[in-house]
Amino acid sequence: MSRTDVRPTPRPQGQWAVGDRTPLNGPERLKAERAPLEVRERIESVHAYEGFDSLPAEDLKERLKWWGLYTQRRQDAPATETGSSAEQLMDRYFMLRIRTDGGQLTAAQLRAIAWASQACGRDVADVTDRQNIQLHWVRIEDVPEIWRRLEAVGLTTGMACGDVPRGFLGCPVAGRDADEVLDATEVITATAARAVGNPAYANLPRKFKTSIAACAQQCAQPEINDVAFVGVRHEGQAGFDVLVGGGLGTAPHFAQRLGVFVAPQRVPDVWEAIVSAFRDHGYRRSRKHARLKFLIADLGAAAFREIVEREYLGERLPDGPPATPSHHGQVDHVGVFAQADGRYSVGVAPRAGRIAGSQLRAVADLAEAHGSGQVALTTQQKLVVLDVEPGRVEGLVGALGDHDLRARPHPFRRTTMACTGIEFCKLALAETKGAADVLYRQLEQRLPDWDEGVRINVNGCPNSCARFQVADIGFMGALVETEREGRGEGFLVHLGGGLGEQRAFARKARGVRVPAGDLTDYTEALLRRYVERRGGHTSFSDYVRSLDTDELAEFAAPPVCIAAGSAA
Repeated sequence: MSRTDVRPTPRPQGQWAVGDRTPLNGPERLKAERAPLEVRERIESVHAYEGFDSLPAEDLKERLKWWGLYTQRRQDAPATETGSSAEQLMDRYFMLRIRTDGGQLTAAQLRAIAWASQACGRDVADVTDRQNIQLHWVRIEDVPEIWRRLEAVGLTTGMACGDVPRGFLGCPVAGRDADEVLDATEVITATAARAVGNPAYANLPRKFKTSIAACAQQCAQPEINDVAFVGVRHEGQAGFDVLVGGGLGTAPHFAQRLGVFVAPQRVPDVWEAIVSAFRDHGYRRSRKHARLKFLIADLGAAAFREIVEREYLGERLPDGPPATPSHHGQVDHVGVFAQADGRYSVGVAPRAGRIAGSQLRAVADLAEAHGSGQVALTTQQKLVVLDVEPGRVEGLVGALGDHDLRARPHPFRRTTMACTGIEFCKLALAETKGAADVLYRQLEQRLPDWDEGVRINVNGCPNSCARFQVADIGFMGALVETEREGRGEGFLVHLGGGLGEQRAFARKARGVRVPAGDLTDYTEALLRRYVERRGGHTSFSDYVRSLDTDELAEFAAPPVCIAAGSAA
């Protein structure tokens, strides 16, 4: 990267580095008044005894997030109420996010999570695309005991949410993949140790997402994280290329290369320098403009690199080559795959990320009985049992299948993801988990011979927690008008997204609004239309990207039987 690619310094937007620490919005004021991490002491000493009504509004709205807690949406709040105040929408229960850096879990840790789900969360859990597990229906009274049990096995909910470094992504089969550049497990552990619970990084301008992986498939999605360390070889040494400024949401950006080469032992230092630069130079005036991607877009990666090197590292990093993605493998890790040591990994697909605590307990038992007891989560809402001896593979596949965890699922189940949706999320405009479950099941029945992996991501709002912008078919929750039911839940349609060698953000299908009840009919019609027209194109997204704007609108138009109306 040219050192002349340096843009003018952005105008002041509350950056600490220009000397202005005056809180410029509500969350900044709350963080300045009282360190959010301190809320734990109040939960343990007061609120767990006095209950939900003892929680002050400012803790409920912001500070509880620093310990992985979000209030759930009221079960009787329809989509038409989304946008109302948080107080109007929130229930007296919480979602609790458990941090699992690199997605790695032991059987004992799985059992602790299973206990929390079964005893305190109505046996409900979600495997997220950030390699975390989220519980629901948690009462504030139960939180200290959940913490005690999780921490006894080395887990935490600390800094799982909030304006902090969120859980680190990694390759689920790190250390076992024969094609990996290097095993990044210890790098993740060492770097996360500097982040979790560290007050120096507990007040960032906004959330900060990290990916550290060295697998050939780049399954930890470096292109859409705030910072990504991506395995690469340079002059005979294994290390990392570094990308910054990626993210989705309402203004998606792909990350840009810093142009440096970082040796494995230097990753924690470089990560700290980058997150510190974001903390001090990041925008704090507007919450919508506070992610690192906006600073990188304004400064340019070259100028940001100079800040990192000059102000935080005190030295120039060596230049390095780009890491080249190789997506010939299965980035979701579903199925049976040989490890470098002769054993196998067995990856399974839950129901669009939804799983029960009882299933997690069964996975823990099976992982010990058939493997080493190690389990990993993937960035595709899947689970992988590791270190399975060759003679025990088929027995494990069958036993997992008995718990509705399938290692050889139909392509539609395998490739369908969903965010939390309106069932629990106060931002959502559509129900997603149940909708995705119904969608893939019905598609399996209607298109039983389908064998192409078309990724279908169902998202409840524009914030892209289920990454609809990088899916083959991305559904974004919206309020739509229908002839049958009036204004209600529905979806906008985005097509042709992807990561890796063919990275692209999905294109919005102009004028297409699908009522929630028509989701399966619409998707079936779209896929049948693709089969009729694809010609020599190699995939769904390959075909979609060949279409101009008008052709895309015609291809994506709902069939006549679907009464699509206007977005609200």
